[in-house]
Amino acid sequence: MTTTIEVPFSQLVQKPKATVAQLEADPRRRLRLDRRDGEDLILESAARAEAEDEALRMASRLFFSLMKDDKGARSLLFALPDVFPWVQFLPTEDVRSFLVEIVSTIRASTDLGNVAAIAPVIAAWKGTAEIYSDPELLKAASAPLDGTDYGPVPDC
Repeated sequence: MTTTIEVPFSQLVQKPKATVAQLEADPRRRLRLDRRDGEDLILESAARAEAEDEALRMASRLFFSLMKDDKGARSLLFALPDVFPWVQFLPTEDVRSFLVEIVSTIRASTDLGNVAAIAPVIAAWKGTAEIYSDPELLKAASAPLDGTDYGPVPDC
């Protein structure tokens, strides 16, 4: 796997032509800009970014199309543990629910051009799998509530 070239953000500011030349020389057409005062950034060619977006849109449409057919959906269900090994701890019906939710979220997210909604779906289901994987957590999460009303939840 090819690694991304890393350069300090200040290099882009101080030597933009040299930095862009590095970008153009990189087969992946991508640079990681290291920042001291914030999150690192990725600089890549527009053509590369557009191609990646289109590839993700095509893959999401492919998964969605497979879900329409029983054989396709079954194939995705069998492949799911290869991608998300923790699904083995979910009840069978929850594995199906996760598949439907993740495929529909991927499709909707790629249609918007913003994939931020995908990670929380995965994190929520992974958390659910963690509860099912631990008998003590499952028991605590499944215990009936005592009925105590703690009042309204304050706004954040």
